[in-house]
Amino acid sequence: MIHQQNPKQPASKRQRVRRRLAICLVSCLLAAAAFLARPMMHLISTARRDMNKPEPLAAGFTDDASRMNRTKVAEVVPVAGNREAAEKQLVALLQRARAEKLRVSIAGTRHSMGGHTIYPGGLVIDMLPFNHMDLDEQSGILHVQAGARWSQIIPYLNQRGRSVAIMQSDNTFSVGGSISVNCHGWQYGRPPISSTVESFRLMQANGEIVQCSRTENQELFSLVLGGYGLFGIILDVDLRVVRNERYRLEQFVVPVDRALATFERQVEQKPEAVMVYARMGIVPDDFLNEVILNVLIRDPAPDGANPDLTEPRMFALRRSLFRGSQGSDYGKELRWAAEAHIQPLLNDSHFSRNQLLNEGSEIFQNRSADSTDVLHEYFIPPRNIEPFVVDLRRIIPAYKGDLLNVTVRCIEKDDDTFLRYADQRLFSLVLLFSHSRTSEGDAQMEAMTQKLIDAALAAGGRYYLPYRLHATREQFRRAYPQADEFFRLKRKYDPNELFQNQFYVKYRVQP
Repeated sequence: MIHQQNPKQPASKRQRVRRRLAICLVSCLLAAAAFLARPMMHLISTARRDMNKPEPLAAGFTDDASRMNRTKVAEVVPVAGNREAAEKQLVALLQRARAEKLRVSIAGTRHSMGGHTIYPGGLVIDMLPFNHMDLDEQSGILHVQAGARWSQIIPYLNQRGRSVAIMQSDNTFSVGGSISVNCHGWQYGRPPISSTVESFRLMQANGEIVQCSRTENQELFSLVLGGYGLFGIILDVDLRVVRNERYRLEQFVVPVDRALATFERQVEQKPEAVMVYARMGIVPDDFLNEVILNVLIRDPAPDGANPDLTEPRMFALRRSLFRGSQGSDYGKELRWAAEAHIQPLLNDSHFSRNQLLNEGSEIFQNRSADSTDVLHEYFIPPRNIEPFVVDLRRIIPAYKGDLLNVTVRCIEKDDDTFLRYADQRLFSLVLLFSHSRTSEGDAQMEAMTQKLIDAALAAGGRYYLPYRLHATREQFRRAYPQADEFFRLKRKYDPNELFQNQFYVKYRVQP
């Protein structure tokens, strides 16, 4: 006979095995809890501090996204939504301004930061209600009123299989505001938004409406694009739009000294790369030494369908990660680890173009009464990007700048606007800083800004104009040598200087 061994272990031995397993499991759970405790507490603490909302403005005052330009004005006047009623209303407002010797400024979502939509004691024309749109599907031209926001335009185009050709990375802004600052985005291989503008209608200071395009009132066309509302009221715009498409995301985390080579290999040698941006690491111990390159590759579905347009995902978590980096080295480390190593695992593999564009700045907006976030942007020729980054590493820590984000994009030459920033192919570095809402905080930011502008000018570049007016008059003219002619032409088309704002007041030259 063959004798089989009893497979059962003695009870005492089984108990010892179970105890070891239990101890191992508890140890693993405790280790995981210890590992997660600090990030969880940091995020919870951030969320608790973030419960407040931006304080409302008192009646008779206006401000912009900087929350550093609170100004008393004569009146903020919303424009009627109906075209005929709005045009009559605007003519009457301009007549009133002339009669009462008031200045006029024009506002949309007020996301400029230097008082570009404000004149003290003036009339502020709120264009946001003026937002009708109509798509000519055969020509691919969107006729849209100036107050329409991209958050309204994107769903409208999405239903018709179209998308915006060039816009900012957020959907918060208005069309009129976007072309007044001649915005750009992360659409690769494209100039600024001016290149997509076919024509627009402009109400001048005398109430006359003129059509402007590359063939009709060409000089005025180039001045108004990127003209900061100084030449009249943009009523409506004909914009060239594109097809909505499906893209696949590819991400590359590389040291900064390999970023240009990676960009050349993964972007410039791939004709299917259509949307591209990079983020630079802001962790203090490894400051600006690492880059995440995000490349969106055209990748149509077999059936031609695009992913649905949905609300942004993980809003609360993403907001807490971002806001938790303000004033916190640990928060910056946590966010970079999430963006560089965890986020790629959570991302969908495919996105529609409209889904990528349909996200608002409120996800990251600073709501604190005590601090504000301000943007800088510098345009640098590719050959000088590396020495400029060296200057950033030196200047920002020296002024204790609380840097929250650096996004890098590529822009092609602009052939349309007069006060152009893209006079050649350039890299754009968009920097977001936080500082206290005090005169001391603003003065420290001003001093640092002037040093950064000097570094950009030394690198053969320039700075972007919609932000805080911290550049000196001399820096402004070095960056934009055509400025004096721009202001001369402003007085040609608006001889009584009816349209004014704080940008104009600071940098104009009196005749």
